[in-house]
Amino acid sequence: MASAVTGIAFGVPCLSKFSRTSIRNSSASVVQMTLLDEKKKTYTLKKSEEAFNAAKELMPGGVNSPVRAFKSVGGQPVVIDSVKGSRMWDIDGNEYIDYVGSWGPAIIGHADDEVLAALTETMKKGTSFGAPCVLENVLAEMVISAVPSIEMVRFVNSGTEACMGVLRLARAFTGREKIIKFEGCYHGHADPFLVKAGSGVATLGLPDSPGVPKAATVGTLTAPYNDISMVEHLFETNKGEIAAVILEPVVGNAGFIPPKPEFLAAIRSLTKDNGALLIFDEVMTGFRLSYGGAQEYFGLTPDLTTLGKIIGGGLPVGAYGGRRDIMQMVAPAGPMYQAGTLSGNPLAMTAGIHTLKRLKQAGTYEYLDKITSQLVEGIVNAGKKAGHSICGGYINGMFGFFFTEGPVYNYEDAKKSDTAKFGKFHRGMLEEGVYFAPSQFEAGFTSLAHTPEDIKQTIAAAEKVFRTL
Repeated sequence: MASAVTGIAFGVPCLSKFSRTSIRNSSASVVQMTLLDEKKKTYTLKKSEEAFNAAKELMPGGVNSPVRAFKSVGGQPVVIDSVKGSRMWDIDGNEYIDYVGSWGPAIIGHADDEVLAALTETMKKGTSFGAPCVLENVLAEMVISAVPSIEMVRFVNSGTEACMGVLRLARAFTGREKIIKFEGCYHGHADPFLVKAGSGVATLGLPDSPGVPKAATVGTLTAPYNDISMVEHLFETNKGEIAAVILEPVVGNAGFIPPKPEFLAAIRSLTKDNGALLIFDEVMTGFRLSYGGAQEYFGLTPDLTTLGKIIGGGLPVGAYGGRRDIMQMVAPAGPMYQAGTLSGNPLAMTAGIHTLKRLKQAGTYEYLDKITSQLVEGIVNAGKKAGHSICGGYINGMFGFFFTEGPVYNYEDAKKSDTAKFGKFHRGMLEEGVYFAPSQFEAGFTSLAHTPEDIKQTIAAAEKVFRTL
């Protein structure tokens, strides 16, 4: 039964009928795969093209999440067959070193043997109970002990659902309706979060997607990330009306953008002074920047936190948590209603438990820091040596680079990046066997499964591609 569980979540188009059982069952075989510069066949995506064309007749745009369609980089989307460790294989048989990691969850590597074995045992008992199970207690205790702000936690099924719940909770607790979010920070596709920042002037929110009514976004105020003066202005002009400030403590959905040294602390002070709550959206950064997330890394404690990705070990999951007095507002303990059929299901809890156990081992984040620093420095240096404008950064297992001189402090800075050049770079790296996120405006991720040889091969591939741009 274990051999049938080949991967948990790809985060890219997949086609399940193609089989690579011999590769799936042996992590050692991954290490022994053909080196990038020893390719024996021409790169082709013929089968991916056929599968994707068929998918476009079945699903909007051929995908179940827009970025997978490669619209921002051009070219044929890659349809994945299997994953293992730091590697992915598409249905044409091409092998890639993967720096997407299913968009973050695969921090210990794809299809980890221990996680798969634990899932196999859990599945023997059932896949979903719709009732309490002890595994929920175990993962909840691990999350509460790890994340400084969380005294109680509620599990849900996605990051979007977590942010929907935490927003309703913040409004319920404060009795206020307005929120502040930052341009370039993504908090899921719930109506109140799909708002344009406009010119950066604090105005009523305008819907950023058809189907979002103005009434749903009228309470959403926006500011440029890293701009504390604008946040001060918003509080001054909306006295006693702002329920919460929500932000990614490190932006990952506009590319990798870290906070300025004083930014997070200033936001914390402003929220306290104005009776508003501070919410860290750590769906991406939670358990990735450190075991206690960005809040542990920066030494700053918010009132509420959202989590996802890593805490499900590659299975669908989300969570929100925080101070006990706030969380006691959530039903059935309190009047703020939120529910979910598959919330806390035993499979997601199992994968999360065993992923967090691995992350807690000594040396985890030191290793991520080492390989990620080598990767980013190697790529940026190679780009500059080839005469390209490029800048980049990282924190432990999260990184990014932009095709602009930089520095990049916010989304407006990020938009100065040469996206056409990034698209060519992305396609060239695919042909060299390296899979980066198919958008200039997405962070990248390393894992414990990435080896020094993976990093060397990636830098060598980048050097080759940069010479062609």
